[in-house]
Amino acid sequence: MERVAQQQIQEAKTARELRTGLSVLIPKKCGCSNALVGELLGVGIATVVRMQREIREQVAGITKQKESWGGRRRQLMTFVEEQAFLEPWIAASESGGVLIVPPLHKALEQRLGRTVHPSTVYRLLARHGWRKVEPDTCHPKRDVEAQDTFKKTSHKQWQKR
Repeated sequence: MERVAQQQIQEAKTARELRTGLSVLIPKKCGCSNALVGELLGVGIATVVRMQREIREQVAGITKQKESWGGRRRQLMTFVEEQAFLEPWIAASESGGVLIVPPLHKALEQRLGRTVHPSTVYRLLARHGWRKVEPDTCHPKRDVEAQDTFKKTSHKQWQKR
């Protein structure tokens, strides 16, 4: 394993490759803990262990493709389950109803069997393309002519008489 680490250090093209080789050699030569090695290399303990595992896998001949770290690892439901949960609410809103978050929040908590923060519901709705529609700046049944005549004929309170 030391030989592979030394080879990695000599052939290193990036700082990451150099640190990976050193993560094995420093503890072997100096007897340091992973915490100290991490401090010396400027990485965390978990990263040191991960780099040492890479070298061990190289020695064993195990080749793994790099996994991506992205995704929703802490999801409560899958995207498809969320769609199925929202279907009755979508049907109600399409028939002219207004979606109100508190009943949806309560239904989500019952479905999951635990309490969730209200922001979870808002993120769920945003994930599925829902957005908050606010009222317009003016009433749809307003009478523009009546407003204009009121402006012209009303007494302005702020002026001195």
